[in-house]
Amino acid sequence: MTVISPKTKKDYYQALIAKNTEYEGVFYVGVKTTGVFCRPTCPARKPKFEHCEFFETAQQALLASFRPCKRCRPLSHPNHVSALVQTLVEAVEANPEKRWKDKDFQELSVDASTARRQFKKRFGMTFVEYARARRMGLAMKQIRTGTAVIDAQLSTGYESSSGFRDAFSRIMGAAPTKLGQTTLLKATWLDTPLGPMVAIANEHALYLLEFIDRRGLEREIERLRQKTKSAIVPGLTPAISSIESELRQYFSGNLKKFRTPLSLLGSPFQLQVWEELQKIPYGETRSYSDIAAKINKPSAFRAVATANGANQLAIVIPCHRVINTNGNLGGYGGGLSRKEWLINLEKKQS
Repeated sequence: MTVISPKTKKDYYQALIAKNTEYEGVFYVGVKTTGVFCRPTCPARKPKFEHCEFFETAQQALLASFRPCKRCRPLSHPNHVSALVQTLVEAVEANPEKRWKDKDFQELSVDASTARRQFKKRFGMTFVEYARARRMGLAMKQIRTGTAVIDAQLSTGYESSSGFRDAFSRIMGAAPTKLGQTTLLKATWLDTPLGPMVAIANEHALYLLEFIDRRGLEREIERLRQKTKSAIVPGLTPAISSIESELRQYFSGNLKKFRTPLSLLGSPFQLQVWEELQKIPYGETRSYSDIAAKINKPSAFRAVATANGANQLAIVIPCHRVINTNGNLGGYGGGLSRKEWLINLEKKQS
């Protein structure tokens, strides 16, 4: 077991006080006065520093005789899906065309306001918005395969054509009649040991993979939608299923090279940098200057750093393997604690 330095313990304590999501999966804290151990974002009252014992894994905390906290559930994913959310997601998938009304919640013995609150916390949208987006995804698919707009409208539960167009435009960013110019991307929430990520892909390739708490993620997704002239709706594609499986293997130390097809949207310079990033061997690091030299632009190390930060495919395009020339970590959109964790994981496995 790695010995945690006094300085790192202080950093961890500050992250605990701030409930910093960047540290999810990086450490666990045992509270000596209660005998429980927690994740960094636990909502419980914070202990004093001298009452804390820090661990790199939940297993280490268990072996030190701490029991898991019932509030933050350190043995489950950071954003554990409640039974209610799971029930409603399954209900939508069983009948995605359905327009939900109060009686539908009553039949499932679900309180509508509770559903709204839990979905808002989990997905950033209410349940009704989630179900509506799912219906609109089906409508888009029907229209793109030649179904008349009126038929798509009726099959997704809209009696008014103007209401259908308004709802469609609000969610999809394009009116149904302009759909021929629009592509469809699907977005899925993926749980990982370092916290939740969002994956966006079409049927064939992955466009975006980012940690949910990355600063500016909303703008990043909106730029992607505009660049691709796409609608983004909840759902799964073969590319998302592929990256979900590969991420599980990666975090367990059983995968060193990702094979999910990627769609890279960037300038010629950015594409050149991202291609070079993918050549950095698993378990090794390079400096920004190293990358600049590899693409025959040795003085462009600052531009390389900027291109590195513009990467929309975290982990898969391994920008976490690029550090400063002096050995310092440098920047990372997902947070330096995650960057250090990923580098250490790969070094251990290699």
